Amino acid sequence: MAVVELFGTWFSPYAYRVIWALKLKGISYEYIEEDIRNKSPLLLQYNPIHKKVPVLVHDGKPICKSTVILQYIDEIWPQNPLLPADPYDRAVALFWIKFADDKVYLMSKLYQADGEEQRAAVKEWLEMLEVMEEHALIGGKKFFGGDEINMVDIAFSFVAHWLGVLEDVVGLEIFEPHKFPRVSSWIQNFKSIPLIKENLPDADKMSAFSKHGREMMLASKSN
Repeated sequence: MAVVELFGTWFSPYAYRVIWALKLKGISYEYIEEDIRNKSPLLLQYNPIHKKVPVLVHDGKPICKSTVILQYIDEIWPQNPLLPADPYDRAVALFWIKFADDKVYLMSKLYQADGEEQRAAVKEWLEMLEVMEEHALIGGKKFFGGDEINMVDIAFSFVAHWLGVLEDVVGLEIFEPHKFPRVSSWIQNFKSIPLIKENLPDADKMSAFSKHGREMMLASKSN
């Protein structure tokens, strides 16, 4: 029987991508919580280049970077596929996954910014949400790939859950549901899936943790 371990951090959107994928596939695994300020020797051994979570270890073999891990999981365990079988649909899905990956940095950009930098970060968030609304979620789809959740939904999960926490932390309202009705509907659909709903980091805990970190960071910047 395969031994599957996942090294993650409780608030990491990347780690939750892998958690959901494993659960959607029905794969048993051991979760190992990492302290990102005091990384374990095992994590550094398994991911010596980036030294980050998540890391999936399958029968002693480490796989790093969440998108790579998701594709590996989908190939090793073909049940409940996360990517379309059709070559064109698969290419479209991979395009949007890459788009989402390229935008996750907006979380840290907004978290670390104030003043003019913060306004610029908000502008980028709104531009991304507009692309999701006008191009990715067209055709009355429940999820990005249709009626079933797939890897694109998982890739955009930072919008579904982490953005709301970030808004609370920085004291701004960026996502206005009436301006992005398709995105709003998708968020509700995504978070209503029992497997997703039951495996989300606590928003209040994340907010308190992030507010403290942001206050310390901004204080150090001003000194």
